[in-house]
Amino acid sequence: MRLALHQEGEVATRAGRILLAERSLTALGLIDKHPTEPEDRLEHVDVLATYDALLTDSESPHPQIEAALSAGISCVVWADANGAAAEYGEAFEEADLRLLTGCNLGSGIAPSLTAHEVAATETVLDVTTAWTEPGTPRRRGQAIPFPEPVGSRWAEARETPYTDRAFVAKVAGPWAGAMARVTGATNAGVVTRIVGVADLAVHLEALALATGAIVYSQYPPGASRPADSADAYLSKALDVGLDVAAHTHHSD
Repeated sequence: MRLALHQEGEVATRAGRILLAERSLTALGLIDKHPTEPEDRLEHVDVLATYDALLTDSESPHPQIEAALSAGISCVVWADANGAAAEYGEAFEEADLRLLTGCNLGSGIAPSLTAHEVAATETVLDVTTAWTEPGTPRRRGQAIPFPEPVGSRWAEARETPYTDRAFVAKVAGPWAGAMARVTGATNAGVVTRIVGVADLAVHLEALALATGAIVYSQYPPGASRPADSADAYLSKALDVGLDVAAHTHHSD
Protein backbone atom coordinates (compact mmCIF):
# COMPACT_ATOMS: atom_id res chain seq x y z
CA MET A 1 0.00 0.00 0.00
CA ARG A 2 1.42 3.35 -1.13
CA LEU A 3 -0.14 6.43 0.46
CA ALA A 4 0.35 10.12 -0.26
CA LEU A 5 0.01 12.45 2.73
CA HIS A 6 -1.12 16.07 2.50
CA GLN A 7 -0.41 17.88 5.77
CA GLU A 8 -1.90 21.09 7.06
CA GLY A 9 -1.62 20.46 10.80
CA GLU A 10 -0.56 18.12 13.59
CA VAL A 11 -3.38 15.67 12.86
CA ALA A 12 -1.79 14.61 9.57
CA THR A 13 1.70 14.60 11.07
CA ARG A 14 0.62 12.20 13.81
CA ALA A 15 -1.42 10.14 11.34
CA GLY A 16 1.75 9.71 9.31
CA ARG A 17 3.61 8.36 12.34
CA ILE A 18 0.80 5.89 13.01
CA LEU A 19 0.89 4.75 9.38
CA LEU A 20 4.64 4.16 9.45
CA ALA A 21 3.98 1.43 12.02
CA GLU A 22 1.55 -0.32 9.65
CA ARG A 23 3.06 -3.42 8.05
CA SER A 24 0.96 -3.16 4.89
CA LEU A 25 2.43 0.27 4.12
CA THR A 26 5.18 0.13 1.52
CA ALA A 27 5.60 3.90 1.05
CA LEU A 28 4.34 7.13 2.61
CA GLY A 29 4.82 10.07 0.28
CA LEU A 30 4.78 13.65 1.53
CA ILE A 31 3.06 16.16 -0.73
CA ASP A 32 4.95 19.49 -1.05
CA LYS A 33 7.37 18.39 1.70
CA HIS A 34 10.61 16.47 1.94
CA PRO A 35 11.37 13.99 4.78
CA THR A 36 13.53 15.42 7.56
CA GLU A 37 14.01 12.10 9.37
CA PRO A 38 15.55 8.92 7.88
CA GLU A 39 12.89 6.28 7.17
CA ASP A 40 13.04 3.77 4.31
CA ARG A 41 9.34 4.09 3.46
CA LEU A 42 9.10 7.88 3.82
CA GLU A 43 9.57 9.86 0.62
CA HIS A 44 8.63 12.98 -1.31
CA VAL A 45 5.74 12.70 -3.76
CA ASP A 46 6.96 13.28 -7.31
CA VAL A 47 4.12 11.64 -9.26
CA LEU A 48 0.81 11.41 -7.38
CA ALA A 49 -0.53 8.76 -9.75
CA THR A 50 2.04 6.25 -8.45
CA TYR A 51 0.20 6.07 -5.09
CA ASP A 52 -2.93 4.16 -4.12
CA ALA A 53 -4.64 6.91 -2.14
CA LEU A 54 -4.20 10.47 -0.91
CA LEU A 55 -5.05 11.39 2.68
CA THR A 56 -5.44 14.92 4.00
CA ASP A 57 -6.27 16.73 7.23
CA SER A 58 -7.34 19.88 5.38
CA GLU A 59 -10.56 21.49 6.58
CA SER A 60 -11.23 22.55 2.97
CA PRO A 61 -10.15 19.45 1.03
CA HIS A 62 -11.62 20.22 -2.41
CA PRO A 63 -8.17 20.76 -4.04
CA GLN A 64 -6.85 17.47 -2.65
CA ILE A 65 -9.99 15.58 -3.69
CA GLU A 66 -9.70 16.98 -7.21
CA ALA A 67 -5.98 16.14 -7.31
CA ALA A 68 -6.67 12.54 -6.30
CA LEU A 69 -9.42 12.18 -8.86
CA SER A 70 -7.21 13.63 -11.61
CA ALA A 71 -4.40 11.25 -10.63
CA GLY A 72 -6.74 8.26 -10.67
CA ILE A 73 -6.31 7.37 -6.99
CA SER A 74 -8.65 7.19 -4.00
CA CYS A 75 -8.91 9.91 -1.34
CA VAL A 76 -9.28 9.80 2.46
CA VAL A 77 -10.43 13.00 4.12
CA TRP A 78 -10.33 14.04 7.80
CA ALA A 79 -12.97 16.77 7.38
CA ASP A 80 -16.70 16.00 7.16
CA ALA A 81 -16.75 17.41 3.60
CA ASN A 82 -20.43 16.58 3.08
CA GLY A 83 -20.65 18.92 0.13
CA ALA A 84 -17.53 17.49 -1.47
CA ALA A 85 -18.80 13.93 -1.03
CA ALA A 86 -22.03 14.85 -2.82
CA GLU A 87 -20.14 16.73 -5.53
CA TYR A 88 -17.43 14.18 -6.30
CA GLY A 89 -18.94 10.89 -5.17
CA GLU A 90 -20.36 9.96 -8.57
CA ALA A 91 -17.09 10.76 -10.35
CA PHE A 92 -15.13 8.57 -7.94
CA GLU A 93 -17.64 5.75 -8.39
CA GLU A 94 -17.40 5.94 -12.18
CA ALA A 95 -13.62 5.77 -11.92
CA ASP A 96 -13.82 2.77 -9.53
CA LEU A 97 -12.18 4.86 -6.78
CA ARG A 98 -13.07 5.52 -3.13
CA LEU A 99 -13.73 8.86 -1.45
CA LEU A 100 -13.84 8.29 2.32
CA THR A 101 -14.77 11.46 4.23
CA GLY A 102 -15.34 12.30 7.90
CA CYS A 103 -12.40 10.29 9.24
CA ASN A 104 -12.42 12.16 12.53
CA LEU A 105 -13.66 11.70 16.09
CA GLY A 106 -17.21 13.04 15.71
CA SER A 107 -18.02 11.76 12.22
CA GLY A 108 -15.88 8.62 12.17
CA ILE A 109 -15.16 7.04 15.54
CA ALA A 110 -18.36 8.05 17.38
CA PRO A 111 -20.94 6.86 14.80
CA SER A 112 -18.87 3.75 14.12
CA LEU A 113 -19.09 2.84 17.80
CA THR A 114 -22.86 3.30 17.57
CA ALA A 115 -23.23 1.31 14.35
CA HIS A 116 -21.23 -1.56 15.81
CA GLU A 117 -23.36 -1.74 18.95
CA VAL A 118 -26.64 -1.38 17.04
CA ALA A 119 -25.65 -4.26 14.75
CA ALA A 120 -25.03 -6.44 17.81
CA THR A 121 -28.41 -5.61 19.40
CA GLU A 122 -31.39 -7.78 18.49
CA THR A 123 -34.20 -5.30 19.27
CA VAL A 124 -33.01 -1.69 19.60
CA LEU A 125 -35.01 0.51 21.98
CA ASP A 126 -32.83 3.61 22.31
CA VAL A 127 -29.58 4.95 20.83
CA THR A 128 -27.37 7.86 21.86
CA THR A 129 -24.16 8.97 20.15
CA ALA A 130 -21.93 11.64 21.67
CA TRP A 131 -18.50 13.17 21.28
CA THR A 132 -16.53 16.17 22.47
CA GLU A 133 -15.38 19.34 20.74
CA PRO A 134 -13.07 22.10 22.02
CA GLY A 135 -14.87 24.88 23.86
CA THR A 136 -16.29 26.14 27.13
CA PRO A 137 -17.97 23.32 29.11
CA ARG A 138 -21.74 23.55 29.45
CA ARG A 139 -23.48 23.76 32.82
CA ARG A 140 -26.66 22.02 31.74
CA GLY A 141 -27.99 19.78 28.99
CA GLN A 142 -27.86 16.04 28.34
CA ALA A 143 -25.63 14.12 30.75
CA ILE A 144 -23.08 12.00 28.86
CA PRO A 145 -20.81 9.46 30.62
CA PHE A 146 -17.49 9.65 28.75
CA PRO A 147 -14.60 7.54 30.04
CA GLU A 148 -11.94 9.21 32.18
CA PRO A 149 -10.03 11.49 31.92
CA VAL A 150 -12.88 13.31 30.14
CA GLY A 151 -15.53 12.04 32.56
CA SER A 152 -19.23 12.87 32.66
CA ARG A 153 -20.17 16.04 30.76
CA TRP A 154 -23.20 18.10 29.87
CA ALA A 155 -23.90 18.04 26.13
CA GLU A 156 -26.20 19.70 23.62
CA ALA A 157 -28.12 18.05 20.79
CA ARG A 158 -26.54 18.09 17.34
CA GLU A 159 -28.30 17.26 14.07
CA THR A 160 -26.09 15.19 11.78
CA PRO A 161 -26.67 13.41 8.46
CA TYR A 162 -25.14 10.16 9.69
CA THR A 163 -26.64 9.36 13.10
CA ASP A 164 -29.83 9.99 15.08
CA ARG A 165 -29.94 11.42 18.61
CA ALA A 166 -26.43 12.88 18.67
CA PHE A 167 -24.93 15.12 21.34
CA VAL A 168 -21.80 17.24 21.56
CA ALA A 169 -20.04 18.21 24.80
CA LYS A 170 -17.60 21.11 24.89
CA VAL A 171 -14.28 20.39 26.60
CA ALA A 172 -11.51 22.79 27.54
CA GLY A 173 -8.00 21.37 27.41
CA PRO A 174 -6.25 18.63 25.46
CA TRP A 175 -8.60 15.68 26.12
CA ALA A 176 -11.43 14.39 23.94
CA GLY A 177 -13.90 11.53 23.97
CA ALA A 178 -16.68 9.72 22.13
CA MET A 179 -19.46 7.47 23.36
CA ALA A 180 -22.27 5.22 22.13
CA ARG A 181 -25.14 4.09 24.37
CA VAL A 182 -27.51 1.47 22.98
CA THR A 183 -30.46 -0.01 24.86
CA GLY A 184 -32.05 -3.18 23.56
CA ALA A 185 -34.59 -5.83 24.52
CA THR A 186 -33.48 -9.43 25.00
CA ASN A 187 -35.07 -12.60 26.35
CA ALA A 188 -33.32 -11.88 29.65
CA GLY A 189 -34.69 -8.33 29.88
CA VAL A 190 -33.53 -4.85 28.86
CA VAL A 191 -29.79 -4.37 28.34
CA THR A 192 -27.99 -1.03 28.05
CA ARG A 193 -24.50 -1.14 26.58
CA ILE A 194 -22.18 1.88 26.80
CA VAL A 195 -18.90 1.98 24.90
CA GLY A 196 -16.57 4.94 24.85
CA VAL A 197 -13.09 6.27 24.16
CA ALA A 198 -11.09 9.07 25.74
CA ASP A 199 -7.57 10.26 24.94
CA LEU A 200 -5.64 13.29 23.75
CA ALA A 201 -7.79 15.00 21.14
CA VAL A 202 -5.07 15.28 18.51
CA HIS A 203 -4.21 11.59 18.94
CA LEU A 204 -7.84 10.48 18.47
CA GLU A 205 -8.20 12.68 15.38
CA ALA A 206 -4.95 11.35 13.92
CA LEU A 207 -5.92 7.77 14.67
CA ALA A 208 -9.29 8.30 12.98
CA LEU A 209 -7.59 9.60 9.81
CA ALA A 210 -4.91 6.91 9.76
CA THR A 211 -7.51 4.18 10.20
CA GLY A 212 -9.47 5.46 7.22
CA ALA A 213 -6.31 5.47 5.12
CA ILE A 214 -5.62 1.82 5.96
CA VAL A 215 -9.13 0.45 5.37
CA TYR A 216 -10.44 2.70 2.56
CA SER A 217 -10.20 -0.13 0.02
CA GLN A 218 -12.81 -2.11 1.99
CA TYR A 219 -15.48 0.45 1.05
CA PRO A 220 -17.36 0.41 -2.25
CA PRO A 221 -16.41 2.79 -5.07
CA GLY A 222 -17.82 6.29 -4.63
CA ALA A 223 -18.32 8.37 -1.50
CA SER A 224 -18.54 6.67 1.92
CA ARG A 225 -18.22 7.46 5.61
CA PRO A 226 -16.40 5.33 8.22
CA ALA A 227 -19.62 4.02 9.83
CA ASP A 228 -20.73 2.57 6.47
CA SER A 229 -18.36 -0.29 7.30
CA ALA A 230 -18.14 0.14 11.07
CA ASP A 231 -16.74 -3.33 11.83
CA ALA A 232 -13.80 -2.93 9.46
CA TYR A 233 -13.11 0.61 10.64
CA LEU A 234 -13.28 -0.16 14.38
CA SER A 235 -11.32 -3.38 14.03
CA LYS A 236 -8.40 -1.54 12.44
CA ALA A 237 -8.73 1.40 14.87
CA LEU A 238 -8.31 -1.05 17.74
CA ASP A 239 -5.37 -2.63 15.95
CA VAL A 240 -3.55 0.71 15.66
CA GLY A 241 -4.12 1.72 19.27
CA LEU A 242 -7.70 2.79 20.02
CA ASP A 243 -8.69 1.85 23.59
CA VAL A 244 -12.42 1.30 24.16
CA ALA A 245 -14.07 1.18 27.58
CA ALA A 246 -17.37 -0.70 27.93
CA HIS A 247 -20.13 -1.00 30.53
CA THR A 248 -23.24 -3.20 30.41
CA HIS A 249 -26.35 -2.72 32.56
CA HIS A 250 -29.12 -5.30 32.81
CA SER A 251 -32.67 -4.53 33.98
CA ASP A 252 -35.74 -6.71 34.16
